[in-house]
Amino acid sequence: MSKNVIIGGAWPYANSSVHIGHLVALLPADFLARYHRKIGDNVIYVSGTDCHGTPITLKAKKEKKSPKEISDYYHEEFVKAFNAMDFSYDLYTQTEDEYHKQKVQQLFRKMYDNGYIIEKEEPQPYCDNCGKFLADRELILTCPSCGKETKGEGCDCGYIPTPEDLKNAKCQECGKQVIEKNNKNLYIALPKLQPFVEKYYNENKNAWRKNGQNETLKYLKQGLIDRAVTRDLEWGIDIPVEGYENKKMYVWIDAVLGYLTASMKYCEEHGLNWEDYWKGDNSLIYMVHGKDNIIFHSIILPALYFALEDNMRSPDKIVSCEYLNINDEKMSKSKGNGITILDLTSEFATDSIRYYFINNGPENKDSNFSIEDFKRVHNADLVNKFGNFINRTLKFKGLEKIEVAEKDEEVVEKIEETYKKVSEHIDKLEFKKAIETMMELVEYGNKYYDEMKPWVLYKENQEKFKKVIYNCALIIANLANVFEPVMPGTIQKLKNYLKIDNLGWGFVDLNRDIVLENIEPVFEKIQ
Repeated sequence: MSKNVIIGGAWPYANSSVHIGHLVALLPADFLARYHRKIGDNVIYVSGTDCHGTPITLKAKKEKKSPKEISDYYHEEFVKAFNAMDFSYDLYTQTEDEYHKQKVQQLFRKMYDNGYIIEKEEPQPYCDNCGKFLADRELILTCPSCGKETKGEGCDCGYIPTPEDLKNAKCQECGKQVIEKNNKNLYIALPKLQPFVEKYYNENKNAWRKNGQNETLKYLKQGLIDRAVTRDLEWGIDIPVEGYENKKMYVWIDAVLGYLTASMKYCEEHGLNWEDYWKGDNSLIYMVHGKDNIIFHSIILPALYFALEDNMRSPDKIVSCEYLNINDEKMSKSKGNGITILDLTSEFATDSIRYYFINNGPENKDSNFSIEDFKRVHNADLVNKFGNFINRTLKFKGLEKIEVAEKDEEVVEKIEETYKKVSEHIDKLEFKKAIETMMELVEYGNKYYDEMKPWVLYKENQEKFKKVIYNCALIIANLANVFEPVMPGTIQKLKNYLKIDNLGWGFVDLNRDIVLENIEPVFEKIQ
């Protein structure tokens, strides 16, 4: 029976370009969406641009622009980048979308009316000179650990400043020493929600990656604390509570509820019922992101859903990747060593990038990227193995068509085993192993070709030659099918060559003769 599947890709923040660190965190979501569509599930794959918050207002001041100009600029760039990577979003929206704002306000008010959003007054850093309360990232101080200047939200060395450290901070905008002043805000009552979150964690953790389990458990053991949901900002979503007209919604609550609001919008526009996806027993929900976003999806999002008291389904699978380094260094703006998605796609083929990062991304541990390694993998795997098998089969000298012949039982068995193993690995969120299994079928095809020696059979035994070429074409057709979620553009070329249409998940039969026309190499070697 087909499932109703929600796939949520983390929302990139509209204050700088999306780089390959974002790509490795978000690409698995597209891989999952394409796979689930192939197996016949009803998929809604959503994400959007996170347009609000302090970093955007700071960048706007620095560039003498409005926050909307900044967020619109990066939103357009993100759309170009994800299109360049062939992401198949059902809806890619933004937190500035009016539909999103209205729905988030309704959800916020419901949590407030249910008693899970409470009012508190606490001391907060205040700049007398600028006349405003400051967020952590609006503060600068000397890191007590490494001695370097850092922002209040955290240092590159890994140290997180304590409230005591922040008392000695300065305002990033004017450089004046801050003071502490009581400030009234609304908070989500996470301690009240912890029992629900713990139950959810215990019931679902085995379907998550280890880093998701470990990071979530760490916070649950520490004990959840009330977390502010309002901010002293001029840019953001208005608070639908009397007395808070001069504050805006904290960006993290605004964005994580975006998975739900985007799904609602998509369903409204396509005649679907969003509750079938977010409340049904036949649903499956993935949240796909980097490890720095784990708790927002494994703790905060479920807590917000429980606070709605509306029988909402929390994420079933937390797909959280580790960090990607470049040339053995951590990506850093100060080092200037980041590579944007658009930079990479302007130089190299999209499908090669997709293949490389699904197969070599930081799935369970930090990984390293270099252009040299990317070229090596492309040439070794895609050109010398996959491309070579395709070329010597479909471009065999003198071969004008592939004729239907007897299937080799071992070939059929290997193909069917590949589908089974790939599905098992995807279900366990083992995407690297899924790719390795696909490549095993490529290697099997090359080995079969070499052992059968069609170049000899062509001269000595035409019937056997036709059978071998047919079985090689059968392997290629099924390789096209299993690789389609990884390399959709390249695979479309193969489907055109073999005259096969859109396919489900399972054995692809070639039951008619295929005239070979305009066969060109699907992968070009990178010099």
